[in-house]
Amino acid sequence: MPQESRTLKNSAEPDYRPRDWTQHPSYLYPDYRSTVLRSPRKPLIPMKSSLSVLTGPVYGHDSVGELDADLIRNGMQNGEALGERIIVTGRVLDEDGRPVPNTLVEIWQANSVGRYVHRWDQHDAPLDPNFFGAGRCATDDQGRYRFATIKPGAYPWGNHHNAWRPAHIHFSLFGPSFVTRLVTQMYFPGDPLLALDPIYHGIPAEARERLISNFSIDVTVPEKALGYEFDIVLRGRNQTPMEA
Repeated sequence: MPQESRTLKNSAEPDYRPRDWTQHPSYLYPDYRSTVLRSPRKPLIPMKSSLSVLTGPVYGHDSVGELDADLIRNGMQNGEALGERIIVTGRVLDEDGRPVPNTLVEIWQANSVGRYVHRWDQHDAPLDPNFFGAGRCATDDQGRYRFATIKPGAYPWGNHHNAWRPAHIHFSLFGPSFVTRLVTQMYFPGDPLLALDPIYHGIPAEARERLISNFSIDVTVPEKALGYEFDIVLRGRNQTPMEA
């Protein structure tokens, strides 16, 4: 996944399409209160990347295990994870709709009652001893990824009075080096909390619905798990909004 996806005019003249930042969340969105403290106040200064940064290792491709993409079973101690089983799949595409193969896709999420496996998460909800909450896989030749997991629960957060985050799954995509990493979130169709969520509304209106997955009966596994599709587009007019 290159830093700037390219379309070749000819073999000697690459044309790089810059990212359209109007399609992505801004650094400062006052309704999302933590951005008031962490957003930059002065113009950003581009830093020249060293060769080691631009050609750094592709993280984890060679060590992706058999159960890494199965969050229902990869945290098993005494049984499978509890909750509504789902399949999440989709394709990673460039701005021209071409698949991007061999891209490392990582996800992390809360469990079925809205709690993360993290010491900073003190939400008054039980932890599932059989749910690790993270997984990874590499896209195939068609740019497709696939995860088996549990539908995450909503959880309260301290942004404002009675604030709740909609159910969501975090996605991270690695290209050939760390500086090409992209991070985004996937939401679920019909979630009433989307209308109240300042993180979701911090995304430009014309782009935010690209973060909502589509239910798919074709992806659904009979008697096992409901299926959702979520394509990730790296550039172009249909690009998926990414976190700054």
